[in-house]
Amino acid sequence: MPALIPKLPRWGAAWLGFALPLLAGAGPPADADIAAAWQLMAGSLARDAYTRLDRIPGAPTREQALAQAVVVIDYQPVTPDRLQEAEAVFAELARGQDEIADAAAYLQARLYQVHYQQPDPVRAAALYRALAERHPDSHWAQLGLVKLGLLLLYALPEPAAPAERIAAATALLPRIKETKLQRDLHLQIAHAGTFYEQPLDTVLPHLIEVDRIGGLVGQAPEDLAIELGELSLRAGHYAQARAYFEAYLRDFTPNIRSVTVRRRLEDLAALEAKAQEARR
Repeated sequence: MPALIPKLPRWGAAWLGFALPLLAGAGPPADADIAAAWQLMAGSLARDAYTRLDRIPGAPTREQALAQAVVVIDYQPVTPDRLQEAEAVFAELARGQDEIADAAAYLQARLYQVHYQQPDPVRAAALYRALAERHPDSHWAQLGLVKLGLLLLYALPEPAAPAERIAAATALLPRIKETKLQRDLHLQIAHAGTFYEQPLDTVLPHLIEVDRIGGLVGQAPEDLAIELGELSLRAGHYAQARAYFEAYLRDFTPNIRSVTVRRRLEDLAALEAKAQEARR
């Protein structure tokens, strides 16, 4: 039976993305302990998870080894030596040909991207690229391409020019088959475009695609609707701006931001009237 890794509050976005079953090689009792350890990690109880995993008799299964290495990343105090020990486990597991190997390869890259005291974006990018070349359809490889996009946009020394960084990240999109991961990269590219003050007509298509795919949670959908309306207005796409502002008022619970949106609709009406007058 596969042991299910739950969404982990601390690692969800940064580490595991979202829940995925990993095939465990152990029998049911060990499976239960491993599943319990994932649940403990989900509750930020790394010490308890470590104890639960350590008591499993016999040689560790591949999933148990992966779980133990992940625990090390959050077991305080985190030290460079412990991170290196975890990396050694990830690197060894990554030599396999199963889903655990792909997860381990992804996690090894994440160590270099965000966990080592001195991040190494070049090394992280190389590991993401190697995983994507080896198993391009794996969820972990697809997730790694999104992280690679973030490195291309901000961290890697080359390409250096903002437009080239955005083009390099955009070139990854056709390789990502999972719709929600495509959405995430579109969102990263759009935000990089605004950060680098790129032409709005190069930013908006990415945000429009994010809106089309949907699935954002929390405050994000509201933020997206306002951002689309505001950027469309600034770009001179008045009908598009009106559609997004009106959708905000229609789709979201009235709040203090609704007042701002109504004012923007008033500004928009004045701009539309001025544009119509200029055409006469």
